[in-house]
Amino acid sequence: MTSRNEYLLLPVSRAYIALTILLAAVLNIMPWGRDVGIPDFLALVLVFWNVHQPRKVGIGIGFLLGLLMDVHSSSALGERALLYSLLCYGAWFMHRRVPWFRIGGQMLHMLPLFMIAQFIVVLVRVATGAPMPGSGLFLQWVSTVLLWPIADLVLLAPQRRAAERDDNRPL
Repeated sequence: MTSRNEYLLLPVSRAYIALTILLAAVLNIMPWGRDVGIPDFLALVLVFWNVHQPRKVGIGIGFLLGLLMDVHSSSALGERALLYSLLCYGAWFMHRRVPWFRIGGQMLHMLPLFMIAQFIVVLVRVATGAPMPGSGLFLQWVSTVLLWPIADLVLLAPQRRAAERDDNRPL
């Protein structure tokens, strides 16, 4: 297995970012997306791109996609929008620090980000009179963080190129 330092990343296209966000939204809309422990794929992809490409994916996109997911899940309007906005802001806040760590270190940075954002949303939900959700909600964020290495591998795959260029390889 090669280390992170042996790759130079090519620029990412906006179309590729939009495609990955669309696929993550489709995965969230699937019927099994409401089960306990199923990761929030859209939150994962939004946070990932806000860490790696903060100028191309921002808080506004997170807010709009959160509203879309609120309408889909029939939850209180603005609940997911708040969650995704907080996650995007937190990822933007850490975008210079996180890429320097190996995958394990990145996961350790992401877990508190996901947990704190969800805790704030739960506080808002309880303050508006909704019942306290079960502990399965926080299990969702642990499973989301466990997918971070796969997201890193899959989402950065088109951007990777070998440090030593070979005439027989296109990249």
